[in-house]
Amino acid sequence: MEKQYPPKSQPSAKRTPSANEHSDSPSLPNGSAPLLDQIPAYLQIRQQLSYLDVLGVDNPFDRVHEDLSVDCVTVNGRRCINFAGYNYLGLSGHPEVSAAAKAAIDRYGTAASGSRMIAGQTPLHLELEHEIAATLGVDDCLVFTGGHSTNVDTIGHLFGRKDLLVHDSLVHQSMVGGCQLAGGRRMHFPHNNWEALDQILTDNRRKYRYALVLVEGVYSTEGDIAELPKLISIKKRHNAFLFVDEAHSFGVLGERGFGVVEHFGLDPNDVELWMGTLSKTMASCGGYIAGKAGMVGYLRLSVPGSVFASLMSPPNAAAALSALRVMKAEPERVARLRARSRLFLELARAHNLTTGTSHDSPIVPVITGDPVLAVQLSGELLKKGIAVQPMVHPAVDHSASRLRFFINTLHSEEQIRIAVDAVTRLKSELRPSRPDMALADNL
Repeated sequence: MEKQYPPKSQPSAKRTPSANEHSDSPSLPNGSAPLLDQIPAYLQIRQQLSYLDVLGVDNPFDRVHEDLSVDCVTVNGRRCINFAGYNYLGLSGHPEVSAAAKAAIDRYGTAASGSRMIAGQTPLHLELEHEIAATLGVDDCLVFTGGHSTNVDTIGHLFGRKDLLVHDSLVHQSMVGGCQLAGGRRMHFPHNNWEALDQILTDNRRKYRYALVLVEGVYSTEGDIAELPKLISIKKRHNAFLFVDEAHSFGVLGERGFGVVEHFGLDPNDVELWMGTLSKTMASCGGYIAGKAGMVGYLRLSVPGSVFASLMSPPNAAAALSALRVMKAEPERVARLRARSRLFLELARAHNLTTGTSHDSPIVPVITGDPVLAVQLSGELLKKGIAVQPMVHPAVDHSASRLRFFINTLHSEEQIRIAVDAVTRLKSELRPSRPDMALADNL
C-alpha cells in the first residue's frame, strides 16, 4: 500500500508502473503455463517496437557498442562521440585497471566458483571491501555480484511487514523492488521534497517498528543531488534509518570523488546504509553495502546475496580495487569531470534546452516532453556521430521523455560543443507532425 503527499509543482521524471504490475493478466486454464502471446507485458513491448517501424527509426535499445566506452565509441559500425555510458572517470580501459584484472585472471581464474561460504574469498575481495570502507570513513563493507541485486537483497532482508519504508519518488527501481520484497508499508514523497518526508514520518512513524528513508546521492534520471543534511536531521528526529544509494555519486561528488558525504562535509556515520555500484566510476561490475561493523557483519552471514549467490569474480574485484586506487591517486580526473559537466549544462541552458533540475553532476537530461521526439532525436544524432539514449515510458512519464547525456572526464570541450549544437539544431528541425503525436502514447 502506498500513499503520496501533494508534489511540488516542478517537472520531473515521475516513475510509472511496468506493464506486468497491472491486474489484467489472463487466467490460465487448468493451471497450464501461459503462452507468450497471452502475456500483456510482452504484447505491450511488441506493440511499442512495431511503432518504431511506423516512425521509420531503428530500435534505440538494440544498438551494438563495438569497442571501449570512453569519450568515443563505435556503435553499429559508426564512430561516435559517446554520451551513452557510465565510465565517468574513464577508468574502464585504464592500463593499470586492465592489468590488474588480467593478473587476477592469471592467479585466480575468471570465476569465484561459488558463494563466499562455499568457495571462500580471495584477498582481492577483502582488500576491496577494506578500501571502500576506509574511503567512505565507515567500519566495514560487503561487496555483491550485482548493483541491482544489492538493493533488492539488502532492503528486503533487513526490513519486513512491521516496518515503514519511505522513498523519494524518483529512486531507482531496485530500491522500490527491495521495499516490495520487504513487504512493509511503502510510501513515497515528491522528489527532493524533504518537508513532505518530514510530514509523512510525523504522521506515520509511531505506527511501525522501524522506519527506513531511501534516497539517491545523485538521481539517475534528473542529475540532481539529495538534500542530505536535511535528510539526516529528519531521520534523527524521527528515529529512522537512512539508506543512500551512491551509484551515480561515488567518484563524482566531492573534491576527491568520495561522494555525497564529502560534497556536503558530513559525518558518514550519520547514515546507516551506504550503497554503491562498481560499474560506474569503479570500472567493474557489482555493488556494495557499507556502514557499521555489526550491520555489515550480520549481512555477510545472512543476506541471501552473500550466502547463496556466487561471489564477484576475481577480475571484477581486481578491476574495482585498482580503479579506486587510481581515482584516489589522480584527483584531477574528478576535477576535470566536474568542469566538463558544468560546461555541458551551461551550454545546454544557453541554447534553451530544458535540463530540469540537473546540477553539479555528469548526468544532464535534455527533456523533450514527447517520446516520439526523444526517439527520433536519438536516431538522428547517431547518424551525425553522437551516441545518446532516449528515456521514455515506462522509465519516465510521457511528458518527461528525454535524452539522457552522461559526461565523462575524457570528453573534450569541442566534443561537448558539437553535441549541444547538434541537439539544438535537430530538436528544432524534428518537431513531430500530428500523425507522429498520435503514436506518443504507445512509446
